[in-house]
Amino acid sequence: MISHFLNLEWKQFFRSASFGKNVGIKILMAFFAIIILINFLFLGAGGFFILKKEFPDKDPFVLVNQFMIFMVISDLIFRYLMQKIPVMDIKPMLALPIKKNKLVNYVLTKSVFSFFNFGSLVLYIPFAIVLIMEGYTVAGVVSWTFFMIMLAVCLNFTNFLINKNNIALGVLVALLGGLWLAFKYELGNVTGFFGDLFYAVYENPLLSIIGVIFAGILYYLNFKQLSNVIYLDGAVKTENQEVNTSDLSFVDRLGSVAPFIKNDMRLIWRNKRTKTVFLMSFFFLLFGLMFFTMEGYKDKEVMQLYGAIFVTAGFSMNYGQFVPAWDSEHYRMLMTQNLSYRKFLESKWYLMIVMTVILFVLCTPYLYFGIHKYLLIVAGFFFNLGFTPLIMLYMGAFNKKRIELSSGGLTNTQGTSAAQFLVMIPVLVLPIIVYAVVNHFLGFNAAIIAIALIGVVSLLLKNPIMSFIEKKYQEKKYATIHGFKQQD
Repeated sequence: MISHFLNLEWKQFFRSASFGKNVGIKILMAFFAIIILINFLFLGAGGFFILKKEFPDKDPFVLVNQFMIFMVISDLIFRYLMQKIPVMDIKPMLALPIKKNKLVNYVLTKSVFSFFNFGSLVLYIPFAIVLIMEGYTVAGVVSWTFFMIMLAVCLNFTNFLINKNNIALGVLVALLGGLWLAFKYELGNVTGFFGDLFYAVYENPLLSIIGVIFAGILYYLNFKQLSNVIYLDGAVKTENQEVNTSDLSFVDRLGSVAPFIKNDMRLIWRNKRTKTVFLMSFFFLLFGLMFFTMEGYKDKEVMQLYGAIFVTAGFSMNYGQFVPAWDSEHYRMLMTQNLSYRKFLESKWYLMIVMTVILFVLCTPYLYFGIHKYLLIVAGFFFNLGFTPLIMLYMGAFNKKRIELSSGGLTNTQGTSAAQFLVMIPVLVLPIIVYAVVNHFLGFNAAIIAIALIGVVSLLLKNPIMSFIEKKYQEKKYATIHGFKQQD
């Protein structure tokens, strides 16, 4: 039966209307996945020796166990943000003589064979080989490695559970919050406590069975949860529930564009994929730390400018590149309404402008690195305030791939096309070229002003540019509607 399910998914992939585009995207994603796995391989094989060199008076294996809890937490957060939950089109199967248990078991089993779990194998197995070569007991190392791999499987099922159950998510957030407070305010020796627990698996190989027990429990919880929701009547009936609305009256001051902005704000907060994009915008604030502090970038202003652009462009780039695909599920309905296309586009523009300003305010701590680096952020802010939203909206006219808002995970490539890659070229390359040329002939201050002027001029020309963009959307309206009707 499992082979039959796999065969159906294989046919669905090759018979998709966007098969050619899917292959191109998957090849690109595979390329990045290989790069990540190579880094994991080097880290697993060389991590022991790096720690031994940096901390010659300490046991590297003990250090790894002490800080393994933070790696586990990071893995879980990374999975929640990026791991796509594997599903199959179950609804057509519910009317067939196929046992529900087989459907649920297939979905859960498929989730085990994810890139994230395979990455754990690439990381832990080379590390285990190094430990054995360095004289650690074979039985202890094997049991410890087996436990870590089962822990990765537990994280997989935990991620599956919290994606489908808000109560489980709330409990996990509360536990992680308590752990963070304990570590920050030194309420206990967090690293020492968990370090002893992980090291105990090495000293007592039989304890590795705990990983199997936890994996079994989490599998059972997921099995029960999915079994309770995949009934035929649950798949076809309309769900009636009370909708909790938020007070968005403060948006009304923006006039006729306010209803569109309210709909966009609700769309962002009520759907996992848009919410993930929103939250990841704040993660982009950390790019400045990387480019301003890493040895390879500290003395390269051109590379630092990349970081300065990213810190305020997080939302505009991640949200803007999928306009208008965020509305693809109801785009046909929108196009039949007596509404202004201009207002529809301006609502997206306002959202990107407001978020850019918020991100810029949150960049104030970067003054710590000096006014020189902060001026790069200021220049990037004006550039992202004027130029970036407009170029994102313009490229959106060529975006014809639908997005299902219920699908989550940053590695979900649904809705991705060549437009998403082309739009990054002017946003990331143009300011670098301007900076390099102007700085070479006129100096740093002139280069900063030139980049900022691009944004200021774009703001001043916003109305004619928006009229041009609106015309482009009107020209491609029916092609966009047809594209959004296609199922990947």
